[in-house]
Amino acid sequence: MTSLIDRPMAIYHEHPDWFRPLFDELDRRAIPYVRLDAASHVFDPGETSVPYSLVFNRASPSAYTRGHGQATFYTLNWLRHLDRLGVPVVNGARVYATEISKAAQLDVLAELGLPYPTARVINDPARASEAARGLRFPIVVKANIGGSGAGIVRHDTPDSLERAVRAGTIDLGIDGVALVQEMAPLRDAHITRVEVLGGEFLYAIEVYPEADSFNLCPADVCQTTDGRALERATCAVDAPKNGMRVEGVRPPPAIIEQVERIARHVGLDVGGIEYLVDDRDGRHYFYDINALSNFVADAPSVIGFDPFERLVDYLVARVADPAVAGAARVGGIA
Repeated sequence: MTSLIDRPMAIYHEHPDWFRPLFDELDRRAIPYVRLDAASHVFDPGETSVPYSLVFNRASPSAYTRGHGQATFYTLNWLRHLDRLGVPVVNGARVYATEISKAAQLDVLAELGLPYPTARVINDPARASEAARGLRFPIVVKANIGGSGAGIVRHDTPDSLERAVRAGTIDLGIDGVALVQEMAPLRDAHITRVEVLGGEFLYAIEVYPEADSFNLCPADVCQTTDGRALERATCAVDAPKNGMRVEGVRPPPAIIEQVERIARHVGLDVGGIEYLVDDRDGRHYFYDINALSNFVADAPSVIGFDPFERLVDYLVARVADPAVAGAARVGGIA
């Protein structure tokens, strides 16, 4: 199938390390590709074609935390340009626009009738206390554009929130929008992240974050639930210090169906959808639609296979047939 690739794929990203396993797998198969720097890029609105067989969007909402905030809205413009040209894009403009707006994600969940932690959306820090009325504390003020726990502050009481408002320390993030959202106590101290490929279930993991941590990104997980270190050279620099543990799991069929419905609705080709179970009522609540995933560390030990092999299979299939949105079901852990 790789012989059908007569033009290189473009891997569009700004993080220097997260995607080494993807590049290694492409190199192993001698699949032609080019790396495009999302933080330093140029395009011509008047062009009618691009020299790529496919563009794989790996831009991260957290780019601004690495000094690359210029990538965020630029990326959306370029992806829309590619759509106009009819270029095959994995994780295109529609899902990227959803990923960079937590408010939009909650609107998607509301539209689909799926549960999420109660929240209000604000664009003025002075309205935070008003927005929190009727919510159960603790709450979090969560920047609309975040990533890896960035821009999230917990408040245990209305007084704490009001003090922050008066002190002028409420940060709405790079787009001036934030959620004021209930922070549910986690049943069994974990959240669950379900990964999809081709919009279909690939695998799921339970992530046990450090107490009071908001960084639930499984890409940074470097321990199993028994405390054994995971073998992954591309863990984020601070991963050994974040205290998270992880194990593979298969969610109930009803939740997998809901995840796949979300993925279809927003055009999520590759990524993770996260949910928690509220210890107060035992119900699950979705809280993040993430179109960027570099998969769990040491995946063969955690989920029993290498998801990068299946990812490259999917990319090659998309090049061979750009109309393919969801390849044949790609499996997952038992």
